[in-house]
Amino acid sequence: MSDFPRWKYALVAIVLVLGIVYALPNVFLPVPAVQITANRNGTVDPALEQKVVDALKQQNIANTGIEIENDHLLASFANADVQKSAADAIKAAVGDDYTVAFNLKSTVPGWLSAIGAKPMPLGLDLQGGVHFLMQVDQSDVIDKQETRYADDIRSLLREKNIRYESVVRNAQRGQGISVVLKSAEDRTAAANAIAAEYPDLVSQDGSATGDRFVLNAVVRPDKLRDLSLNTIRQNLGTLRNRINQLGVSEPIIQQQGDSRIVVELAGVQDTAEAKKLIGATATLEYRAGYGSPQDAADAQRTGIIPPDARLYRERGTNRPILLSKQIIVTGDQLTNANSTTDQQTGRPAVSIELNSAGAKRMLDFTTNNVGKYMGVVYVERVVDTKTVDGKEVRTPKITEEVISYAQIQGVFGKQFQTTGMSSPKEASDLALLLRGGSLAAPVDIVEERVIGPSLGQDNIQKGMRAVMIGLALVLLAAALYYKLFGLVADVALFFNLVILVAVMSAIGVTLTMPGIAGIVLTLGMAIDANVLICERIREELRNGSTPHAAIRAGYDKAWATILDANVTHLIAALALTTMGSGPIKGFGVTLLIGILTSMFTSVTVTHAITALIHGHRKLKTLSV
Repeated sequence: MSDFPRWKYALVAIVLVLGIVYALPNVFLPVPAVQITANRNGTVDPALEQKVVDALKQQNIANTGIEIENDHLLASFANADVQKSAADAIKAAVGDDYTVAFNLKSTVPGWLSAIGAKPMPLGLDLQGGVHFLMQVDQSDVIDKQETRYADDIRSLLREKNIRYESVVRNAQRGQGISVVLKSAEDRTAAANAIAAEYPDLVSQDGSATGDRFVLNAVVRPDKLRDLSLNTIRQNLGTLRNRINQLGVSEPIIQQQGDSRIVVELAGVQDTAEAKKLIGATATLEYRAGYGSPQDAADAQRTGIIPPDARLYRERGTNRPILLSKQIIVTGDQLTNANSTTDQQTGRPAVSIELNSAGAKRMLDFTTNNVGKYMGVVYVERVVDTKTVDGKEVRTPKITEEVISYAQIQGVFGKQFQTTGMSSPKEASDLALLLRGGSLAAPVDIVEERVIGPSLGQDNIQKGMRAVMIGLALVLLAAALYYKLFGLVADVALFFNLVILVAVMSAIGVTLTMPGIAGIVLTLGMAIDANVLICERIREELRNGSTPHAAIRAGYDKAWATILDANVTHLIAALALTTMGSGPIKGFGVTLLIGILTSMFTSVTVTHAITALIHGHRKLKTLSV
């Protein structure tokens, strides 16, 4: 009689049911859709929905559904051709207050989504996605570095009690900082202090007239080269962090040439949302208030602004605000940012946490300036795209607004809140950008496009056809050669595929053509395990064992060989997963999961089915 325990039957049943449920979403294919998202002046409401419906009716474009989801409106269509025509019609109807982008609408039933079942994302070679080519603004790196050195030199001269008249950047970018001192002795002392404190600066004596002695400090060329290379590396790292926030699997992010970065995101069709997150350089600058509100109004009226101050506008009220040119801390000194709600006012806010350097600067500033004002400047760099004479012209535009201007009520340093956001979504978006990290230099998206599957639909169909034909031949051969035990192996092989797809879907593994190759290899190895079991059972029967004893001995003796073979495969798959990248990693992850699922289905599932068939019957022979 069978000695297969009941708890193993229960385990097999639970795993198979969960496998079917979590693999099921892959049957429901997404449909082409157009997503309409409101910009700052737009609103997603039933009026917008009616406007979209009217625009589609006017162009005789049929849709399969229009609905408002969260903060956007989604209209779905029968195919990609209708989707493109609909996007053009909707863009013309809604205007510049809305962003219209391609997307895919999920058709997975709500009850599956409610339990966390989701379809497997497809890779760029199978599904296509978005492609961005970005140009890094290297000149901005030089500007920031020279400005930082100018501030540091001022502090150094005050610390060393060296008399100076001014410390300013030269008009031409890359020509360093000009320091005007009171005497030749002061110039010599300044040159020595700068050389000792900042070895990356080269000091040269400039002109001398009366009591004006000029010293020029220029950044070394090799330092500028290092800055450029580090800028690219930092931007690559920041973009990876931001894309991780998007939740895109296996993105391609790589350097192209000396100043460009290529980003390809599989399965993403909403270029607007991806571009907003990837290309944005939104950050915060905390600056000291300068003068009184009347001083700001006078500066706006006369156009005369103090040399160490800048005139800003406050968001919403548009009132003028004077702030110091010297920055207390910036967004790149943040270690964490989360959207929250201000407990006192109930308005959206961002909870900020600074690194040690930023915390010290903020603590020192607030300690010495309680009762004075501080402004928070929201800096955003966007690219305006216009069509001129049939050509697309891109113009970078930097927007700087004061989102908060308030009196410092007490001393704070590492943790505090920034208010002034117009909505919870704006606070959430800003926190997301700040968490992803500030770009070391702004990037301009010089090329963007939605790309189709790189392998081509014909190649994908041929690849899938080859997989199905190969699988069918394996199943047929097993059934013909091992008879009933071959059919049991075929059933286990089918459930192996189901469980493998379910696990990959549940943990979000991206399916690519190398991944499909890993699935095929997994299925081949799974049938190998059943071949070993069947041959062991045949051997036991030839040695005179009873059918039940042959089944029991066949599984027991084959298990050691199956385990040894799969452990070596696991080591190889683990190496591919941990050390590989891109398609190699995709193949390794699929192989790793497939080996684990095949060990369960080839041994435990087939044993359970065999025990159900033969366990309570008196047998004279076996169909094997």
